[in-house]
Amino acid sequence: MYGADWCGDCQRSKKYFADHGVEYTYVDLEQQPEQYSVVIERNAGKKSIPVIVFSDNTHLTEPTDEQLKKKLGL
Repeated sequence: MYGADWCGDCQRSKKYFADHGVEYTYVDLEQQPEQYSVVIERNAGKKSIPVIVFSDNTHLTEPTDEQLKKKLGL
């Protein structure tokens, strides 16, 4: 997951993962701004976050809890 602590959607996604016992790696874009290149590439030039990349190499940008539930099969 690519995100930033100031991002409300990032906080919500992190809470969803915590509430459902989903393990993930968090890339803090404030600490690693060079990683924005991944975000921009995945989002066709936009800096929208969070970007959550899954093991099948698909991703969701700014997903709702319902989208996460469906993607994770929860």
